[in-house]
Amino acid sequence: MVSLDEFHQDFMQDIISQAQSRGISKQEVFFESVCDSLVSEGELSQDYMAAEYNKRDMEVSGYDFDEERGKLSLLVHYFFQNDEIQTLTKIQIETKFKKLKTFFLKSSEKLYETLEEGFEHHSMAYNIYLYLIKNEIRKIRFIIITDGKITKNLSSILNEKIANIDTEYRIIDIEFLYKIYTINSSKNSFDVEVDLPTLIVDTPLKKYRSYLSVIDGKTIASIYDKFGSRLLEQNVRTFLQFRGNVNKGLRNTIEYNPEMFFAYNNGITATASNVVLQDGRITKISDFQIVNGGQTISSIYASSKNSKLDVSKIYVQMKLSVVTDEEKEDEFVSKVSEYANTQNKINQSDFFSNSPFHKDFKEHSKRNLAPAINGLQVRTHWFYERVRGEYLNEQTYLSKADKNKFLIENPKSQLVDKTFLAKSEIAWLQSPDIVSKGAQYSFVEFAKHITQILEKDSLYITNNYFKEAISRIIIFKQTEKIVSNATWYNGGYRAQCVAYTISYLSYYLEQNGLFLNFSKIWDEQKISNNIENIISIVSEKIYNKITNPPDGNANIGQWCKKKLCWDSVKNIKLNLEFDDENLSSKEEEKYIKKEAKKEKRLDNDIEIQSFVVKFQKWDKVLEYYNRIEIKNQVPIYKIDILTKVANKEILLPTVKQAKILYELYENAIRDGFLV
Repeated sequence: MVSLDEFHQDFMQDIISQAQSRGISKQEVFFESVCDSLVSEGELSQDYMAAEYNKRDMEVSGYDFDEERGKLSLLVHYFFQNDEIQTLTKIQIETKFKKLKTFFLKSSEKLYETLEEGFEHHSMAYNIYLYLIKNEIRKIRFIIITDGKITKNLSSILNEKIANIDTEYRIIDIEFLYKIYTINSSKNSFDVEVDLPTLIVDTPLKKYRSYLSVIDGKTIASIYDKFGSRLLEQNVRTFLQFRGNVNKGLRNTIEYNPEMFFAYNNGITATASNVVLQDGRITKISDFQIVNGGQTISSIYASSKNSKLDVSKIYVQMKLSVVTDEEKEDEFVSKVSEYANTQNKINQSDFFSNSPFHKDFKEHSKRNLAPAINGLQVRTHWFYERVRGEYLNEQTYLSKADKNKFLIENPKSQLVDKTFLAKSEIAWLQSPDIVSKGAQYSFVEFAKHITQILEKDSLYITNNYFKEAISRIIIFKQTEKIVSNATWYNGGYRAQCVAYTISYLSYYLEQNGLFLNFSKIWDEQKISNNIENIISIVSEKIYNKITNPPDGNANIGQWCKKKLCWDSVKNIKLNLEFDDENLSSKEEEKYIKKEAKKEKRLDNDIEIQSFVVKFQKWDKVLEYYNRIEIKNQVPIYKIDILTKVANKEILLPTVKQAKILYELYENAIRDGFLV
């Protein structure tokens, strides 16, 4: 297991690496990294904004407003930037909170009128004032984020009321971040103590056991209050706010007709690794996971905690499945989640965490060595991190020599986070308004895009796609540097400027029938001087455009999130001159993609053959297809091949035979036959 010190060292190295490769300050990277972690844990909404403001008596680094729950969070960082973990003292804590509080109070008194327009801190102060006069704030949170750890002398921080609004003080330190990492990077088994009536459901398979139960609202609120998003880790989505007709319906039933909740609601579907029974009741659930019904759980909790509604009369039916085979647990939970009845329509993109995209992209990241540059004699990998913490986990049990070798071959600067990949791709797909909404929105949009493509073309994620995607990340990072270092850039809205610049570049190429030579970018691991100059020209025009919105759109951050903003940017007329070496022809593009798919098809055939030869339970699969109800649904020639392989009459199936066998295996798994 990675220690706290090791986690801190890796965390700091990641910040330094990102700051260097993206051309932004370490403080900005630190703030963004911590906030993204807090979003994934449900501590912040997807709409948080960085907005640095520091005066003698006021300091703030950014804010977040959860509209649905009326929760305003003001954040400030205390970034030590030290190799050793430092201690955040009581005086330092009190000073930071005092400055945050002063900023809020001054904002309530029209602080925005004294601030220069066109900067994030002006929008922040203005929005806070609007939230207050509209009585939209129901709770204020002052949050300090730090790479240090809290002093042991600080036992607790008393909450209070400001302007008759409940106010909470929070500190997110390195130990808190480490705890998030350990939860997300391991099973981290936990037990939930309950007292629930149950009906045991006998199933013919011994791989899992099922229970039917009823759980009351107070118990739900208590469990969620203690374990939070850990209960929903495997869920396909977590709606923590009342959004959409279903969630509003839940709220109305909870408030006005709680006795009918059981009748109106579809209940929840859950899984566990074990349950303890006593006198016919469930008393303990191990590794409790809500795989369907996250809306129900969070709605009851929010109604109880935020709206102070009585949830004691609410009862919810629960189907609980216990997986007895640890090796099958992840696959089982995934299938239960996918097939469970849902209250809102769920698209395949909602199951993107289980998409073959990740497997393919990860495989390409391992297989492809980036060209050696700048005199380096070692070729390196771009490490794709599908799950946060995966990069550090791979180093956990390595010797010092092997760890050094790993870091040389997988440099921090070439770590690809799945949300950063999504942001880069969605920008190139000409949706800068989505990118301006934040990393999570970009990820959802990317999931939809890739899912739709893979449903039509299973060979889409090729070796060539991987190299082009990495090339687009290189463009994105270098654009961040170009904007940051530009003489015309005076701070603020860099993220929006970068997204719109890349989208405009993609749009311009498309409109003029041009294709960027991604192969050149991959080979050189950087963009050329010609492309740099073009980006410099485009980004300056973009910045001037987005920071001068039309009347009625004074808030620049919100303006950039609108499709209208992108429509106005597309009207910018430029004449960009690309060097021939930076462009590719339409014929070349077609040829490259055709050859890449041919190579992918060959790789897939080899993988399938290898699986079929290694798989030892074809006799069990044959038993499944010999069942009377499905025997006549499969062509005889396929059953014949399966029979011969099961009886070991065929030891090395051909490619065609292997594909048939693999199809039969996949269908059996999909139909619920657990081999």
